[in-house]
Amino acid sequence: MNRYDFQKLAGIRIEEAKILLRNGRYEGCYYLSGYVVECAFKACIAKLTKRYDFPDKSLLQGAYTHDLTQLLRMAKLEAARDTELERDREFQLNWYVVKEWREQSRYELPGKQQAEGLFNAVADRKHGVFRWIKQHW
Repeated sequence: MNRYDFQKLAGIRIEEAKILLRNGRYEGCYYLSGYVVECAFKACIAKLTKRYDFPDKSLLQGAYTHDLTQLLRMAKLEAARDTELERDREFQLNWYVVKEWREQSRYELPGKQQAEGLFNAVADRKHGVFRWIKQHW
């Protein structure tokens, strides 16, 4: 997997999540919405590796996680996120929704409200987390 692969996957997954939401498949929508953010952060992490350089061991180990807060840290985007939180109140609310997503959600049964909330927090074109991450990949 490379940076481009993660970017492409994030784009595909957001479209799939939208289709699932429209069709009342809230469980899949919820899971894929969080997975969009995971893939987007991994694209940012891939951007940090330099061609022909041997990657730092901690970067490699830390990148193999599904924890969005840890991926944010690995992508070195905490300061940029903090700036965006201060600048944009709606982004702040969206971030607080998104950061609660866990890989284990694939085993949960979220309802319509929870799925819509996460999808909108990720996909909002002006204040969404995915939009913000794409500025950094």
